[in-house]
Amino acid sequence: MSSTNSPRGRRWPAAREARRRLESLSARELEVLALLGEGLSNADAGERIHVSEATVKTYVSRILTKLRCENRVQAALLARDAGLEPR
Repeated sequence: MSSTNSPRGRRWPAAREARRRLESLSARELEVLALLGEGLSNADAGERIHVSEATVKTYVSRILTKLRCENRVQAALLARDAGLEPR
């Protein structure tokens, strides 16, 4: 294994780039993104953080725009690559 590879076989530059992209998110957006990574629906995420489903939808929309992702699956994969852990 070369020094540019992580123990799980992912390349470190990809993880660094993913973390850099997440820097543009607010603390609440990171929290919502972590919930997306868990596979929660908007309604379930809203229940978890005590906001309405509509509010979660707004956060998801902002997250997708800021991260330049086309859908929530891409955003969740980016969060995984960055090492974002659910709270």
